[in-house]
Amino acid sequence: MSARIMHLLLIAILLIAVVIAVPLRGLHGQMPSDAPVLLVDIKGAIGFVTVDYFAKGLERAAAQGSPVVLARLDTPGGLLNSTRQMIHAILASRVPVVMYVAPNGSRAASAGTYLLYASHIAAMAPGTHVGAATPIALSAPGLPGSPPPSKSEKQSESDPASSAERKSINDAVAYIRSLAEIRGRNADWGEKAVREAATLTATAALKQKVIDVIASDVDELLSSIDGRSITTASGEVQLATKGRRVVEIKPDWKMEVMSAITDPNIALILLMIGIYGIIFEFLTPGAIAPGVVGGVCLIVALTALSVLPVNLGGLSLLLFGIALMVVEAFAPSVVIGLGGLVAFVLGALFLFDPGDTDIPIRVSWQVLVGMAALSAVFFMGVLGFAVRARRRPVRTGAEEMIGSTGKVVDWAQDRGHIFVDGETWAAWSSQGLAKGQKVRIVGRTGLTLEVEQST
Repeated sequence: MSARIMHLLLIAILLIAVVIAVPLRGLHGQMPSDAPVLLVDIKGAIGFVTVDYFAKGLERAAAQGSPVVLARLDTPGGLLNSTRQMIHAILASRVPVVMYVAPNGSRAASAGTYLLYASHIAAMAPGTHVGAATPIALSAPGLPGSPPPSKSEKQSESDPASSAERKSINDAVAYIRSLAEIRGRNADWGEKAVREAATLTATAALKQKVIDVIASDVDELLSSIDGRSITTASGEVQLATKGRRVVEIKPDWKMEVMSAITDPNIALILLMIGIYGIIFEFLTPGAIAPGVVGGVCLIVALTALSVLPVNLGGLSLLLFGIALMVVEAFAPSVVIGLGGLVAFVLGALFLFDPGDTDIPIRVSWQVLVGMAALSAVFFMGVLGFAVRARRRPVRTGAEEMIGSTGKVVDWAQDRGHIFVDGETWAAWSSQGLAKGQKVRIVGRTGLTLEVEQST
């Protein structure tokens, strides 16, 4: 009887082990047959918000066992550091990443070219193009296609600026060639895209082995790549994408807000509102609203500037210009005011550092002119009015009596009573006074006035 019980227990344990092992094997060995393809839409300049959005897409795809992450790409470029973070995420991803330049008319310029080279599968829609991967900060004389320098080649080689440019370009070339070697793409054309800002249409890119497939839409793309073997960080994976449903991941409200405030124009406007509000609050204590609004805007602006490529020289010029305009409000002088405006405009122009990005990040001239005009009005008009109002003599309350004149009603030793503004007040003075003598009020303690002889 005991042997039969033991056999039954062994059989039960084996059945439980099989029930547990089969689902686990299904989770780790193959992707769920009904898991959708995740679509992330990368539009516009690439920044830290894009990195966060893309990383969340990869995490969600890995968690639900998606066959691929499809990144629909249309970008002029972006921050170099953000681009490298996205490439690191692609190379470390266990889920295949498909970069798809779409819809028609889109581009994968500059940083987009690196992302396309790093992806497991690179695809383009008809009427799109790729290339121009030379950072704008490096597009100076001496690069192919630019006018020849006036100085000799030997002098150019000894120039620190030229040496820095060559080092940066060589680093970019090595980076794109390493990506091309990993994915088996055209490394020579990648180098050409960096050194000469070369570009290719979708058809030419396919011929040059820069991309793997041309597809008119997402369904055609998923059908085209079905059955391909891809090597990811977890090993070789065979794609099963044909007929899969596609789920687009939308950016959450935090990403939308951060995307808005990291616009250079919005960041500058918030910075100015913050500074104006706090200055106005200091000069008119008790207003409350300017200080609260200014504090919130300043914190939000500093948050935006912390992730943008800020030029400290430009920021210093901007703050110096504001300081000069504050001085102008206290001590009117045309020279100081004009100097402040010039420093403000130059600071706004140089506020963002082009060396950390491959696209021009700058404040638009419309916003710049508008902010300069508003700054002049604020500091020379509104703030000047506030300063003058602060210096104006008190017109109401007990403090109004300071500086007024009255007449002594009676006096003994250092104390007595005076008549002022139709009222009789107790008073004291360190000077000897007499009845009927005119006095001037110089202070007040409670209900007793301090007076002195009036001249």
